Amino acid sequence: MEIAATGGHNLLMIGPPGAGKSMLAARLPDLLPPLSAREALEVTVIHSIIGQVPKGGLCQKRPFREPHHSASMAALVGGGQKAMPGEISLAHNGVLFLDELAEFNRVAIDSLRQPLETGEIIIARANNHIRYPARFQLIAAMNPCRCGYLADASRACSRAPDCARLYMAKVSGPMLDRFDIMIDVAELPPSELLSPSVAENSASVHRRILAAREFGAGRHNGSNSQVNARLSADQIDRHIVLAPDIKRLLEEAMTKQKLSARGFHKVLRVAQTIADLERSETLQRHHVLEALSYRGVLLSGPLPG
Repeated sequence: MEIAATGGHNLLMIGPPGAGKSMLAARLPDLLPPLSAREALEVTVIHSIIGQVPKGGLCQKRPFREPHHSASMAALVGGGQKAMPGEISLAHNGVLFLDELAEFNRVAIDSLRQPLETGEIIIARANNHIRYPARFQLIAAMNPCRCGYLADASRACSRAPDCARLYMAKVSGPMLDRFDIMIDVAELPPSELLSPSVAENSASVHRRILAAREFGAGRHNGSNSQVNARLSADQIDRHIVLAPDIKRLLEEAMTKQKLSARGFHKVLRVAQTIADLERSETLQRHHVLEALSYRGVLLSGPLPG
Protein backbone atom coordinates (compact mmCIF):
# COMPACT_ATOMS: atom_id res chain seq x y z
CA MET A 1 0.00 0.00 0.00
CA GLU A 2 2.90 2.36 0.76
CA ILE A 3 4.45 1.72 -2.66
CA ALA A 4 1.08 2.16 -4.37
CA ALA A 5 0.45 5.46 -2.56
CA THR A 6 3.94 6.78 -3.30
CA GLY A 7 3.86 6.04 -7.01
CA GLY A 8 0.13 6.32 -7.69
CA HIS A 9 0.08 2.70 -8.83
CA ASN A 10 -3.04 0.67 -9.54
CA LEU A 11 -3.28 -2.19 -7.04
CA LEU A 12 -5.15 -5.49 -6.98
CA MET A 13 -5.44 -7.42 -3.70
CA ILE A 14 -6.42 -11.09 -3.74
CA GLY A 15 -7.27 -12.89 -0.54
CA PRO A 16 -9.92 -14.69 1.52
CA PRO A 17 -12.86 -12.88 3.16
CA GLY A 18 -11.88 -11.00 6.31
CA ALA A 19 -8.18 -10.73 5.45
CA GLY A 20 -8.31 -6.91 5.61
CA LYS A 21 -8.43 -5.95 1.92
CA SER A 22 -11.25 -3.41 2.28
CA MET A 23 -9.70 -1.98 5.45
CA LEU A 24 -6.38 -1.42 3.68
CA ALA A 25 -8.08 0.27 0.74
CA ALA A 26 -10.00 2.60 3.06
CA ARG A 27 -6.71 3.76 4.63
CA LEU A 28 -5.19 4.79 1.31
CA PRO A 29 -6.65 8.35 1.13
CA ASP A 30 -4.97 9.16 4.48
CA LEU A 31 -1.61 8.11 3.03
CA LEU A 32 -1.82 10.28 -0.08
CA PRO A 33 -0.53 13.88 -0.24
CA PRO A 34 -3.16 16.62 0.15
CA LEU A 35 -4.83 18.07 -2.92
CA SER A 36 -3.04 20.93 -4.60
CA ALA A 37 -5.05 24.09 -5.29
CA ARG A 38 -5.54 23.10 -8.92
CA GLU A 39 -6.55 19.54 -8.03
CA ALA A 40 -9.03 20.80 -5.42
CA LEU A 41 -10.62 23.08 -8.02
CA GLU A 42 -10.92 20.23 -10.53
CA VAL A 43 -12.53 17.93 -7.95
CA THR A 44 -14.94 20.67 -6.84
CA VAL A 45 -16.07 21.45 -10.39
CA ILE A 46 -16.83 17.78 -11.13
CA HIS A 47 -18.73 17.27 -7.87
CA SER A 48 -20.68 20.50 -8.39
CA ILE A 49 -22.29 18.91 -11.46
CA ILE A 50 -24.05 16.39 -9.22
CA GLY A 51 -24.64 18.88 -6.40
CA GLN A 52 -22.02 17.58 -3.98
CA VAL A 53 -20.07 20.74 -3.17
CA PRO A 54 -19.04 21.04 0.51
CA LYS A 55 -20.24 24.01 2.56
CA GLY A 56 -16.72 25.41 2.77
CA GLY A 57 -16.48 25.79 -1.00
CA LEU A 58 -13.56 23.76 -2.36
CA CYS A 59 -13.25 20.01 -1.85
CA GLN A 60 -10.24 19.56 0.43
CA LYS A 61 -10.05 15.75 0.60
CA ARG A 62 -9.08 13.35 -2.15
CA PRO A 63 -12.15 11.51 -3.42
CA PHE A 64 -12.62 7.89 -2.39
CA ARG A 65 -15.35 6.22 -4.43
CA GLU A 66 -16.43 2.64 -3.81
CA PRO A 67 -19.33 1.67 -6.11
CA HIS A 68 -21.19 -1.58 -5.45
CA HIS A 69 -20.42 -4.49 -7.76
CA SER A 70 -23.96 -4.23 -9.20
CA ALA A 71 -23.09 -0.81 -10.70
CA SER A 72 -23.82 -0.48 -14.41
CA MET A 73 -21.39 0.72 -17.06
CA ALA A 74 -23.17 4.09 -17.16
CA ALA A 75 -22.78 4.43 -13.38
CA LEU A 76 -19.05 3.77 -13.67
CA VAL A 77 -18.08 5.79 -16.74
CA GLY A 78 -20.97 8.28 -16.85
CA GLY A 79 -23.96 8.73 -19.10
CA GLY A 80 -27.72 8.87 -18.87
CA GLN A 81 -29.97 11.43 -20.49
CA LYS A 82 -27.98 14.35 -19.11
CA ALA A 83 -24.57 12.70 -19.63
CA MET A 84 -23.66 13.00 -15.96
CA PRO A 85 -20.17 12.10 -14.74
CA GLY A 86 -19.71 8.54 -13.50
CA GLU A 87 -17.74 7.09 -10.62
CA ILE A 88 -14.44 7.29 -12.50
CA SER A 89 -14.79 11.05 -12.92
CA LEU A 90 -16.03 11.52 -9.36
CA ALA A 91 -12.82 9.71 -8.33
CA HIS A 92 -10.66 12.15 -10.36
CA ASN A 93 -7.49 13.03 -8.40
CA GLY A 94 -8.44 10.37 -5.88
CA VAL A 95 -9.12 6.67 -5.47
CA LEU A 96 -11.63 4.35 -7.11
CA PHE A 97 -12.04 1.20 -5.01
CA LEU A 98 -13.73 -1.81 -6.61
CA ASP A 99 -14.43 -4.46 -3.99
CA GLU A 100 -15.32 -7.97 -5.22
CA LEU A 101 -13.85 -7.13 -8.63
CA ALA A 102 -14.86 -10.44 -10.24
CA GLU A 103 -18.51 -9.80 -9.36
CA PHE A 104 -18.70 -6.64 -11.47
CA ASN A 105 -20.16 -6.89 -14.95
CA ARG A 106 -17.23 -7.74 -17.23
CA VAL A 107 -18.26 -5.21 -19.90
CA ALA A 108 -18.49 -2.49 -17.25
CA ILE A 109 -15.04 -3.35 -15.90
CA ASP A 110 -13.46 -3.43 -19.35
CA SER A 111 -14.89 0.04 -20.00
CA LEU A 112 -12.33 1.35 -17.50
CA ARG A 113 -9.36 0.27 -19.61
CA GLN A 114 -9.29 3.32 -21.88
CA PRO A 115 -9.75 5.95 -19.11
CA LEU A 116 -6.96 4.29 -17.12
CA GLU A 117 -4.62 4.96 -20.03
CA THR A 118 -5.80 8.44 -21.08
CA GLY A 119 -7.04 9.96 -17.81
CA GLU A 120 -10.33 11.06 -19.35
CA ILE A 121 -13.64 9.75 -20.64
CA ILE A 122 -15.68 10.97 -23.60
CA ILE A 123 -19.45 10.48 -23.41
CA ALA A 124 -20.90 10.56 -26.91
CA ARG A 125 -24.44 11.79 -27.58
CA ALA A 126 -26.30 12.48 -30.81
CA ASN A 127 -25.69 16.22 -30.72
CA ASN A 128 -22.47 16.55 -28.76
CA HIS A 129 -19.56 14.89 -27.03
CA ILE A 130 -18.82 15.59 -23.37
CA ARG A 131 -15.30 15.09 -22.07
CA TYR A 132 -14.80 14.47 -18.35
CA PRO A 133 -11.44 14.08 -16.58
CA ALA A 134 -10.91 10.63 -15.06
CA ARG A 135 -7.37 10.47 -13.69
CA PHE A 136 -7.84 8.17 -10.73
CA GLN A 137 -5.91 5.51 -8.84
CA LEU A 138 -7.60 2.12 -9.14
CA ILE A 139 -7.58 -0.13 -6.10
CA ALA A 140 -9.41 -3.45 -6.37
CA ALA A 141 -9.98 -6.48 -4.18
CA MET A 142 -11.28 -9.95 -4.88
CA ASN A 143 -11.44 -13.44 -3.44
CA PRO A 144 -9.15 -16.10 -4.97
CA CYS A 145 -12.23 -18.18 -5.88
CA ARG A 146 -15.99 -18.03 -5.46
CA CYS A 147 -16.01 -19.53 -1.96
CA GLY A 148 -12.97 -17.47 -1.02
CA TYR A 149 -11.02 -20.15 0.83
CA LEU A 150 -8.83 -21.66 -1.88
CA ALA A 151 -5.73 -21.81 0.38
CA ASP A 152 -7.57 -23.50 3.26
CA ALA A 153 -8.37 -27.13 2.44
CA SER A 154 -10.69 -27.39 5.45
CA ARG A 155 -12.94 -24.61 4.12
CA ALA A 156 -12.43 -24.74 0.35
CA CYS A 157 -15.27 -26.00 -1.81
CA SER A 158 -15.21 -29.37 -3.55
CA ARG A 159 -14.43 -27.76 -6.92
CA ALA A 160 -11.02 -26.39 -5.90
CA PRO A 161 -8.68 -25.62 -7.57
CA ASP A 162 -10.67 -25.48 -10.83
CA CYS A 163 -13.09 -22.97 -9.33
CA ALA A 164 -10.21 -20.51 -8.84
CA ARG A 165 -9.26 -20.60 -12.51
CA LEU A 166 -12.87 -20.07 -13.59
CA TYR A 167 -13.37 -17.27 -11.07
CA MET A 168 -10.22 -15.41 -12.11
CA ALA A 169 -11.28 -15.72 -15.75
CA LYS A 170 -14.21 -13.41 -14.99
CA VAL A 171 -11.71 -10.53 -15.15
CA SER A 172 -10.20 -10.16 -18.61
CA GLY A 173 -6.46 -10.39 -19.22
CA PRO A 174 -6.23 -6.86 -20.66
CA MET A 175 -7.93 -5.49 -17.55
CA LEU A 176 -5.55 -7.37 -15.24
CA ASP A 177 -2.68 -5.93 -17.25
CA ARG A 178 -3.75 -2.44 -16.12
CA PHE A 179 -2.72 -3.22 -12.54
CA ASP A 180 0.83 -2.24 -11.60
CA ILE A 181 0.81 -4.32 -8.42
CA MET A 182 -1.01 -7.61 -7.76
CA ILE A 183 -0.56 -9.04 -4.29
CA ASP A 184 -1.81 -11.94 -2.22
CA VAL A 185 -3.31 -10.81 1.09
CA ALA A 186 -3.12 -13.70 3.54
CA GLU A 187 -5.46 -14.24 6.46
CA LEU A 188 -3.88 -13.29 9.79
CA PRO A 189 -3.47 -16.13 12.32
CA PRO A 190 -5.25 -15.75 15.70
CA SER A 191 -1.91 -15.32 17.51
CA GLU A 192 -1.10 -12.25 15.46
CA LEU A 193 -4.58 -10.77 15.87
CA LEU A 194 -4.29 -11.16 19.65
CA SER A 195 -0.75 -9.80 19.79
CA PRO A 196 -0.32 -6.68 21.98
CA SER A 197 2.16 -5.15 19.51
CA VAL A 198 1.24 -1.69 18.21
CA ALA A 199 1.04 -1.26 14.45
CA GLU A 200 2.56 1.69 12.62
CA ASN A 201 0.05 4.49 12.16
CA SER A 202 -0.94 6.13 8.88
CA ALA A 203 0.75 9.43 9.80
CA SER A 204 4.19 7.80 9.88
CA VAL A 205 3.65 6.14 6.51
CA HIS A 206 2.26 9.41 5.12
CA ARG A 207 5.51 11.23 6.04
CA ARG A 208 7.63 8.62 4.27
CA ILE A 209 5.46 8.89 1.17
CA LEU A 210 5.81 12.67 1.05
CA ALA A 211 9.59 12.37 1.48
CA ALA A 212 9.84 9.77 -1.32
CA ARG A 213 7.80 11.93 -3.68
CA GLU A 214 10.00 14.90 -2.85
CA PHE A 215 13.09 12.79 -3.56
CA GLY A 216 11.78 11.85 -7.01
CA ALA A 217 10.57 15.35 -7.85
CA GLY A 218 13.84 16.14 -9.63
CA ARG A 219 12.85 13.83 -12.48
CA HIS A 220 9.61 15.79 -12.92
CA ASN A 221 11.02 19.33 -13.09
CA GLY A 222 10.67 19.79 -9.35
CA SER A 223 7.00 18.76 -9.20
CA ASN A 224 6.12 16.03 -6.70
CA SER A 225 2.58 15.82 -8.07
CA GLN A 226 3.82 13.83 -11.09
CA VAL A 227 3.73 10.24 -9.87
CA ASN A 228 5.80 7.38 -11.27
CA ALA A 229 2.68 5.51 -12.41
CA ARG A 230 2.19 8.20 -15.06
CA LEU A 231 5.72 8.18 -16.44
CA SER A 232 5.57 7.94 -20.22
CA ALA A 233 7.69 5.45 -22.16
CA ASP A 234 9.88 8.37 -23.26
CA GLN A 235 10.37 9.52 -19.66
CA ILE A 236 11.28 5.97 -18.64
CA ASP A 237 13.91 5.81 -21.37
CA ARG A 238 15.36 9.20 -20.38
CA HIS A 239 15.32 8.90 -16.59
CA ILE A 240 15.66 5.20 -15.73
CA VAL A 241 19.12 3.88 -16.53
CA LEU A 242 19.33 0.08 -16.64
CA ALA A 243 22.57 -1.69 -15.87
CA PRO A 244 23.46 -4.70 -18.11
CA ASP A 245 22.56 -7.25 -15.40
CA ILE A 246 19.13 -5.62 -14.91
CA LYS A 247 18.51 -5.74 -18.66
CA ARG A 248 19.24 -9.48 -18.65
CA LEU A 249 16.95 -9.93 -15.65
CA LEU A 250 14.10 -8.10 -17.36
CA GLU A 251 14.59 -10.01 -20.62
CA GLU A 252 14.38 -13.32 -18.76
CA ALA A 253 11.33 -12.15 -16.80
CA MET A 254 9.52 -11.04 -19.97
CA THR A 255 10.15 -14.46 -21.50
CA LYS A 256 9.18 -16.52 -18.44
CA GLN A 257 6.26 -14.42 -17.24
CA LYS A 258 5.00 -13.43 -20.69
CA LEU A 259 5.03 -9.76 -19.79
CA SER A 260 3.44 -7.44 -22.32
CA ALA A 261 5.10 -4.15 -23.26
CA ARG A 262 2.65 -2.45 -20.88
CA GLY A 263 3.59 -4.87 -18.12
CA PHE A 264 7.29 -4.26 -18.77
CA HIS A 265 6.89 -0.51 -18.30
CA LYS A 266 4.74 -1.02 -15.22
CA VAL A 267 7.50 -3.11 -13.63
CA LEU A 268 10.00 -0.30 -14.24
CA ARG A 269 7.63 2.32 -12.82
CA VAL A 270 7.06 0.30 -9.64
CA ALA A 271 10.80 -0.41 -9.33
CA GLN A 272 11.49 3.32 -9.58
CA THR A 273 9.01 3.98 -6.77
CA ILE A 274 10.73 1.39 -4.58
CA ALA A 275 14.06 3.07 -5.32
CA ASP A 276 12.60 6.47 -4.36
CA LEU A 277 11.41 5.08 -1.03
CA GLU A 278 15.00 3.92 -0.39
CA ARG A 279 16.44 7.27 -1.59
CA SER A 280 18.43 5.41 -4.23
CA GLU A 281 19.73 7.52 -7.12
CA THR A 282 19.99 4.47 -9.38
CA LEU A 283 17.76 1.51 -10.06
CA GLN A 284 19.17 -1.61 -8.42
CA ARG A 285 18.59 -5.30 -9.11
CA HIS A 286 16.60 -5.84 -5.89
CA HIS A 287 14.25 -2.98 -6.81
CA VAL A 288 13.37 -4.73 -10.06
CA LEU A 289 13.06 -8.14 -8.40
CA GLU A 290 10.63 -6.75 -5.85
CA ALA A 291 8.59 -5.06 -8.58
CA LEU A 292 8.48 -8.33 -10.53
CA SER A 293 7.28 -10.19 -7.44
CA TYR A 294 4.26 -7.89 -7.27
CA ARG A 295 3.18 -9.14 -10.70
CA GLY A 296 3.87 -12.80 -9.90
CA VAL A 297 0.57 -13.68 -8.23
CA LEU A 298 -1.29 -14.31 -11.46
CA LEU A 299 1.66 -15.38 -13.55
CA SER A 300 3.14 -18.85 -13.93
CA GLY A 301 6.78 -19.81 -13.45
CA PRO A 302 9.38 -18.82 -10.86
CA LEU A 303 10.93 -15.39 -10.85
CA PRO A 304 14.42 -15.23 -12.34
CA GLY A 305 17.44 -14.60 -10.14
